[in-house]
Amino acid sequence: MRSAGNSFSSFFGKDIYILYSAVLSVPVWMALNAYVRAIHVAEEEFVTTVASVLFIAGVFWGRNLALLWGPKIRIAHNDLIKGLSVAIVVCVAWLFIHADFQVIRSHEAISILLYWLPFIFISVATGFLVKIYRSVVQNQLREARTTAANSHIELQLLQSQMSPHFLFNTLNNLYGISITRHQEVPGLLLKLSELLRYSVYEAKEMYVPLKDELTYLRNYIDFEKLRIGDRLHLDLDFDERSNGKIAPMLLIVFIENAFKHSKNTHDEKIFVNISLKLWEGQVFFSVKNSYSELKNHESKDKNSGLGLANVRKRLELLYPGEHELKLKESEGTFSVTLRLKIK
Repeated sequence: MRSAGNSFSSFFGKDIYILYSAVLSVPVWMALNAYVRAIHVAEEEFVTTVASVLFIAGVFWGRNLALLWGPKIRIAHNDLIKGLSVAIVVCVAWLFIHADFQVIRSHEAISILLYWLPFIFISVATGFLVKIYRSVVQNQLREARTTAANSHIELQLLQSQMSPHFLFNTLNNLYGISITRHQEVPGLLLKLSELLRYSVYEAKEMYVPLKDELTYLRNYIDFEKLRIGDRLHLDLDFDERSNGKIAPMLLIVFIENAFKHSKNTHDEKIFVNISLKLWEGQVFFSVKNSYSELKNHESKDKNSGLGLANVRKRLELLYPGEHELKLKESEGTFSVTLRLKIK
């Protein structure tokens, strides 16, 4: 009895499938009964009931065949789904054509064969098709979850690299200032503590309020103004409508590079222009700064490209198809324009 119960359970699968088949049997019975009446079959209710039972059983046979053969089939599952779908439609069409051919129906044995073979194929192929399609969808969901998990891990790694990179650059700058302008160090350290508090404690979420990110950017810009002094001409234009969210510490990379590139020029006066505007759910961000290609090329170190490579990768992961980044060098000027969708 136990083995019989196990065989029954393995054939029908989960108990819920039995409930599904009971519900499905009602419209199947009604459709088959209408067909049987149309071709004037004797004992129509009995024939309809038998056909309904065979159809439901055929669907489960098809499901079990898919479980057995599906993994072994070398043809692409998408092609198999298309082929079975076409074959089922052709067989259904044939059943209606068969009902109108009196010549075929006059030969009873041939008529029964030409009816039941396509009918059984339709039921078995339907079960096979449903199971294969479900397997394809489940595989796609698993792949999507795996990709999302890997992307999340990669994002966490990229984000964790930002604070050390920023701290490394900032401490290098502070070292130089402490030698030549040591009286400015206390104010710079205070600004630095505010910046690190945000990057360490508040920027760990995937997206943060835009107003918090703008406050962080202003603190950094104030830090740079103190560090560079009168040599800097700064033009800052931030949109005060700071609604929505943005990925943290994306924009700081471009601003940090702007100040670094400007400082590394021979110009007595340097400029940095920063603009951030909101329009129709988009952030339009731009930075333009003094730039000397030769001077910056001479001062590059092995870590100089980390921030930009990092932010490019984060944009690809967080804003796929929702951002546009352009970098441009011209005589004495370097510019960045970034458009991205606000969250």
